[in-house]
Amino acid sequence: MKDDFIRFDRKAPPVRTKWYLRPLTYLLSAPDVKKHGLIIHKNGVEGLEPPYLLLCNHNAFMDFKAATKAIYPHRANYIVAIDGFIGREKLLRDVGCICKRKFTSDITLIRNIKKVAENGDVCVIYPEARYSLCGTTAVLPDSLGGLCKMLRVPVVTFICHGHHINSPFWNLHDRGVKPTEADMMLLFTPEQLEKTSVDEINDALVKAFQYDDYKWQYERGIKVTYEKRAEGLHKVLYQCPSCKAEFRMTSKDDRLICKACGKTWKYLENGRLEAENGETEFYHIPDWYEWERKNVRAEVEAGAYSSGLLDCHVDSLPNAKKFIRLGDGKLIHDMNGFHVYGKDADGDGFEMIKDVPSLYSCHIEYEYLGKYGDCVDLNTLNDTWYVYPHGEDFSVTKMALATEELYFRFRRDKGMPCRDGLA
Repeated sequence: MKDDFIRFDRKAPPVRTKWYLRPLTYLLSAPDVKKHGLIIHKNGVEGLEPPYLLLCNHNAFMDFKAATKAIYPHRANYIVAIDGFIGREKLLRDVGCICKRKFTSDITLIRNIKKVAENGDVCVIYPEARYSLCGTTAVLPDSLGGLCKMLRVPVVTFICHGHHINSPFWNLHDRGVKPTEADMMLLFTPEQLEKTSVDEINDALVKAFQYDDYKWQYERGIKVTYEKRAEGLHKVLYQCPSCKAEFRMTSKDDRLICKACGKTWKYLENGRLEAENGETEFYHIPDWYEWERKNVRAEVEAGAYSSGLLDCHVDSLPNAKKFIRLGDGKLIHDMNGFHVYGKDADGDGFEMIKDVPSLYSCHIEYEYLGKYGDCVDLNTLNDTWYVYPHGEDFSVTKMALATEELYFRFRRDKGMPCRDGLA
């Protein structure tokens, strides 16, 4: 296939939000913010004026609406992944969005962020770079502390609670959770940043980003009565804790089911799990997820991790117009990282290799747009590939966990600081 696509212009400078669009973004956010009764707890930010850096956790699209309310009427630029620009590039640029290809090192993006600060505006970043899979902290990039120190503007964290419970990544149905909450806190002043090392800044950010939506739900006694509340959860909880079989979990209505051993768990209205036969191995959903991580870590430490060679097809996103079918191919994720290769309809080959040091985490999708299936999102500075494995003997969740564990192992082997996202 001839590579004659116009690539997304990453070098275009950030657009300061048009004056007439600022109240519009607020008005568009207001109905959902009101519907879910958002309560914002502020600490140290009263009277704070831009420029400042706003670092937000990421669980659902509601995060953007909550942040819009929190900073209004100040002008802001938002870092947004390129798939968010599809079919609406001009609009998103006009409201201040800056494009990013996920999990890439991009000096142009740093320049654009610096420009936002020079303009005297708020720069809004979601450093986890993807929706949390189970409502808990995702890995933060080690480059974040250096960015904070370089910008020399106040650093504010904005941690939302309840958005995952309301519309989890694995089943986006709005469950009407109310009220939701957010903690907006001044973490560093410019003077404090000057006196603090990059490692100390990173440690403080990891601590500030600790959250657990399921714990938050249970402690507040919030009930979710949506009858199909468990459907899709098996995408995250892919391994049975009873028989240990992988990729055999499924879900229906309010139940998780292992197709290998037949064990079932009920997903209760209070967010807890309860086995319907035998022991309840995990009442708390994040505990099940972290147990899976522990098992993946053991495979990595033994040098035995591999997805096996999987058939796949690949869609490319060279710009913000639409995905283009690249072709069919093969995918393997193992101790060396990701390797994707194949041929397009013209018989021309394509290949992407993302070795372990190049990825501290990765973006995945479940049933992308409700019709395309599970995929892994791999990026270069000029292209984004959505890689869709075929069959049932895989889990993109396991690939995401393995990506992080492989990176952590690489860092440990090199004697480098290793923050796994947990305080």
